[in-house]
Amino acid sequence: MSQILNHSIDLDATDLRVLAKLQVDASLSNQDLAESVHISPATCLRRVKRLVEAGVIERRVAILSPARLGAGITVFVEVSLDKQGAEHIAAFEARALEESVVQQCHRVSPGPDLMLVIQLPDMPAYHSLVQRLFTQDANVRNVKAFFSVHRAKFETAIALPPLPVGSARS
Repeated sequence: MSQILNHSIDLDATDLRVLAKLQVDASLSNQDLAESVHISPATCLRRVKRLVEAGVIERRVAILSPARLGAGITVFVEVSLDKQGAEHIAAFEARALEESVVQQCHRVSPGPDLMLVIQLPDMPAYHSLVQRLFTQDANVRNVKAFFSVHRAKFETAIALPPLPVGSARS
């Protein structure tokens, strides 16, 4: 069977089918997953374990509705620091990661130093976060916030390489 190289692990067509299924529904039992990708449950269990150990599968989670849980404001924030030394960026990152409302924190280039994705219940919660995370940090030079007014798409699945020719799709 053809192999696809993925920097740290070789993925074959069966691995790709397993990953595709898990991205759609990680709650599938091992039995149901094995059946849907046409392998034995024991083989399926071994493959999933190998994918987890290799770090291909980072974690399996439930995706919740922010609006139904009272966290209906999504904010994308550009943060520029006054000093961009590695220790200064790491210090800000550490503070951002302590905030439960910060869902994602990325170092970016070019442009601002960091981009944050923040999910909050309301504007007072955002204002409180601004005070804690941005205003009180002498190294924060500029903050630019963008408030989501409509989410047209939200997808967690990673585009997988195409299955090799002749591989069964399910």
